[in-house]
Amino acid sequence: MALSAISCIGVAIVSIAVYFFLFANGSKIHRNGKPLRRPPNTLPLVGNGILFLAARHKLFSWFVKCERQFGYETFRISVPTLPPGVVINDPKNLEYVFKQEGIFAKGDFFKARSWDLFGNGIINADGDLWKVQRKAGLHFLNNANLKVLTETALPKYLGKSVQALETTGSDSVVDMESVFHELTTQLMGKMAYNMEMHSADDFSVAFEYASGAVGERFQNPLWQISEVFLGAQLRKSIARVRTFGSVIVSNAVKQRHESGHEIAEPLDSVSGSLINSLLDSIDDETMVADAALNYLSAGRDTTAQALTWAFYLLMRHPWVVQAIRSEISAMELSQQNVGKAVPLFHPSLLPYTMATFYETLRLYPPVPFELKQCEKETTLPDGTYLPKTAVLVWCTWAMNRSKITWGDDADKFEPGRWLDGNGSLISRSASEYPVFNGGPRTCLGKKMAEVIAVQVIATLVTRFEFCPVDSGERISKNSLTLPMEGGLPCYVKKLPDS
Repeated sequence: MALSAISCIGVAIVSIAVYFFLFANGSKIHRNGKPLRRPPNTLPLVGNGILFLAARHKLFSWFVKCERQFGYETFRISVPTLPPGVVINDPKNLEYVFKQEGIFAKGDFFKARSWDLFGNGIINADGDLWKVQRKAGLHFLNNANLKVLTETALPKYLGKSVQALETTGSDSVVDMESVFHELTTQLMGKMAYNMEMHSADDFSVAFEYASGAVGERFQNPLWQISEVFLGAQLRKSIARVRTFGSVIVSNAVKQRHESGHEIAEPLDSVSGSLINSLLDSIDDETMVADAALNYLSAGRDTTAQALTWAFYLLMRHPWVVQAIRSEISAMELSQQNVGKAVPLFHPSLLPYTMATFYETLRLYPPVPFELKQCEKETTLPDGTYLPKTAVLVWCTWAMNRSKITWGDDADKFEPGRWLDGNGSLISRSASEYPVFNGGPRTCLGKKMAEVIAVQVIATLVTRFEFCPVDSGERISKNSLTLPMEGGLPCYVKKLPDS
């Protein structure tokens, strides 16, 4: 009897504590003096905690459901052990967040979950350390380097991909996600770090696993406990990733001390320019390694994943493939008619192909969730008051499917929505289309990703026919980004006139 009474008292105390955390602490968040509405499937005491343990694609669907129900209205979310938080969908609120770098930061909530993988790299960094790394990235992605990427590096490594696909039998299954990951890994390895890198390297495998496990931390409020028992592979993977970061730095330092380096081609003149810029800017080699790993992840993974989803959509929409081929033929003919050599495929020359890439990113954004934490109290443009430490979330996946922003056909793959009546690309504000983030943290690699995407799409669709192995819908697996579960297996057939 006594033991039962003690148990009941214990449960009551825990319940009161959880209630206080979810409701009393969360009551500080309000709009015009009134509490914010809560989303569907909010439960007593646990709030949205159980929902956040669901499979990732189901969580995406829930965010879309909430956006359809609330529209641009900011709503509350609550998960035990986490700070009070809100979800925003209104572009005006997001524009405010982008502009107020001093108010909204990565914060302890994000860093506590990502620190052992990303350390002091740009993904975690704020303030002066972030500025130093961003400056180094801007130096790497200058116009001269992008010209070398477009005219030398990409044709070289894309040519290797084409040769590999040409030797594939028509009855063989090819994982195009692996093809794209190898391409971007080689590109980043050579240009940024002057190293031979491959997608099957131990580092790549370890990083893929670590990214998935770290991504799960944002859904699991008890990750610190569960990883004590289930985190052995994660710890090994992170150790392998960190070791590779040290290898990148030591390799660069060694090359800097070697004399008489011969520049055989334009690519050699820019190879390693990112790691050298980081070494020039940061004294601490451990921080340089963190920065190098962050840029490697951002530069190769997101682009490879975007290309994977692009070809998944192209295989499901063959009329879009035909439209791209027609655009390429028209471009080549117009160049010949004015006596010009046919140039490399470039975004400015192929607006429909570029629109196809934008539309892919709309439906399958490489970073589907973003969050910030308040460094100080603030009020959003819609009147929502947020106390210090409050977490603010926006789901790019859901915002990009908003019928308010994109129309009733928001769920459809329609590249034409990106073109005006003259066939020119339509621009969207970062707050409406937050795929490349916005404000001071706008993605540095946007132009690089566009150049790679257009050349890869245009080159491959004019040389090959791609057929899916089945008609099933592909979903994303757990990660910090958007890799495809099971890759993208398909049949590849060389076109007769290519």
